[in-house]
Amino acid sequence: MKSNSQGKSRPRSIFICQQCGKESPKWLGRCPDCQVWNSFVETRVTSARAGVRTRCSGNSLQELCQVEGADFPRFDLGFSEVDRVLGGGLVPGSLVLVGGEPGIGKSTLLLQISAKLAESNKVVAYISGEESANQIKLRSARLGIGGKGIYFLSEPDLAAVLECLEGLSPGLAVIDSIQTMYLEDVAGTPGSISQVRECTWRLERWAKQNNVPLLITGHVTKEGAIAGPGTLEHIVDVVLYFEGEPFSSYRMLRSAKNRFGSTNEVGIFEMGDRGLAQVDNPSQVFLSSYKEGAIGSVVVPTLEGSRPLLIEIQALTTPNSFTPPRRIANGVDFNRLLLIIAVLTKRAGLKLYNHDIIVNVTGGLRVNEPAIDLGIASAIASSFLDSKPIAGLVALGEVGLNGELRGISRVERRIAEVVRLGFSSCLTPELPPGIKSEIKDSLRAADIRLIEASSVGEALRLGLTRETRAKDAAGRSRDSR
Repeated sequence: MKSNSQGKSRPRSIFICQQCGKESPKWLGRCPDCQVWNSFVETRVTSARAGVRTRCSGNSLQELCQVEGADFPRFDLGFSEVDRVLGGGLVPGSLVLVGGEPGIGKSTLLLQISAKLAESNKVVAYISGEESANQIKLRSARLGIGGKGIYFLSEPDLAAVLECLEGLSPGLAVIDSIQTMYLEDVAGTPGSISQVRECTWRLERWAKQNNVPLLITGHVTKEGAIAGPGTLEHIVDVVLYFEGEPFSSYRMLRSAKNRFGSTNEVGIFEMGDRGLAQVDNPSQVFLSSYKEGAIGSVVVPTLEGSRPLLIEIQALTTPNSFTPPRRIANGVDFNRLLLIIAVLTKRAGLKLYNHDIIVNVTGGLRVNEPAIDLGIASAIASSFLDSKPIAGLVALGEVGLNGELRGISRVERRIAEVVRLGFSSCLTPELPPGIKSEIKDSLRAADIRLIEASSVGEALRLGLTRETRAKDAAGRSRDSR
């Protein structure tokens, strides 16, 4: 006699890592994937019995060449910096995740976006699971937002939220934040991976079915990942990271995933008393305190997405004879700094083994591309030799382990920014003839001297003042006695 329970789902317990989403049949003290301790939580799930067939949905297989091309009509959000990162605007029916550390300004950005769209006669639904209406009203008053056209709801129950959204039919919906939402029919507390994942799936289905763009926020952990599940990034259409140093007023919006555009764009904002303001000329802002000819200070053209930025790299070296030398990197990769110090010691003859070395990128930016290697090396050498870079110097280039300078990408765009801001000298690796001929006219018109070098040692001899080279030669003669 067959059991009546055949075909029914059976509840069972599994353990799920609350950081990366790894599932395990038993509890583990440390997750083998993300290496986080005590992150597994028991979760009750239901699974269908093996052998039960599932029917295909109403959709049928279709040959790709027969699919009609669909145009995605985008609409502007009122912030050109945000539109740039999104690839030209927001696509209806898309699910966008905005991640960032608590207090970085995610809610401020989304409230300002909501106000901009409400001004263009779009109905906006703003859902918060962690703030009350009075708290949002205080923030909107501080930002100078009247709130007309923005409908607010303080509700963590996602089922009730979706019911309200169905009745409103908004042009944009905002969920702040996804970690506060929960579903009664899903096991786990709000913020657990089972809750966050299922809530995101249902929001994604609602956005696609109703063709309404949906913005959700997610907190970022100390490791830089979206708090809770790493699988959350695979569900959404767009992942944006809102970054900034704690004591800096500047914020950067980066795209880590974009199904409707490029991920090579970045938006730059400045946090003020009236909220976030777009930075239209970031190079000039980041160099506002730059003093030409300062010891240990070099300007470097870097690329944030497709946008060239001129940033100032500062270095300080001090003798240390009693404790192991320290290396501090603010805004640059620490391991990259160690590589450059090793090359300067081995290939350029700078005795840095008993010096503390501190490197800082001004303005609170963080830059990881290898094109800033020569700028870091020049700043360290300038501080160590106590000498000034040549007048109006801008340095760019990658440093190899043998001390050679390697070419970098998009030199033309970087040098165009150098020309625009009026620097007089550009120190680069040896450029191919095609690139050199392309930038020759612009450099001549701006009266900029192009200095090419094949090695880091040659670059330091050409990029530092003559007084430095005399002092370096005198120091080496003393060391040889």
